[in-house]
Amino acid sequence: MLKSIEGNFDNTKVHELLIKHFIELRSVSPKGSAHVLDIAGLKDPSIKFWSLWSENNLMGIGALKFLNKEHGEFKSIRVSDKFRGEGNGLMIINHLINEAKKLGISRLSLETGAGDFFLAARKLFNNCGFKPCKPFSHYKNDINSVYMTMLISNK
Repeated sequence: MLKSIEGNFDNTKVHELLIKHFIELRSVSPKGSAHVLDIAGLKDPSIKFWSLWSENNLMGIGALKFLNKEHGEFKSIRVSDKFRGEGNGLMIINHLINEAKKLGISRLSLETGAGDFFLAARKLFNNCGFKPCKPFSHYKNDINSVYMTMLISNK
């Protein structure tokens, strides 16, 4: 049974996964093209953050940033190493989509990397219904970034 906890930044396992996420994404993104938020950034009031648990094991994390009342952005989606390759990325995305629906969001967007490291993420987002789009919000055209969006039904 999957359990979702909102916030939970002080949990050691969550904190460690976030630090690993920041370090890895910054290491594979050229300077100026890394858009990963640190913990302080994820605590912004415009962002809701969840950790997802299978029993006492951290399966993954994900965040939803409100760009406006009806438009949200995925941030910091990460599956714990021991849960990779089992479809758990899809579970996190579905959780975030369901939370977005509850919050009245009708459009979801995301920014991810254009390099080979991000190929699996781009494929997963595409399989979930995200389509390429122009830069949104504060983003600019960047050859190192891919922007994607999708409309969701709140029914």
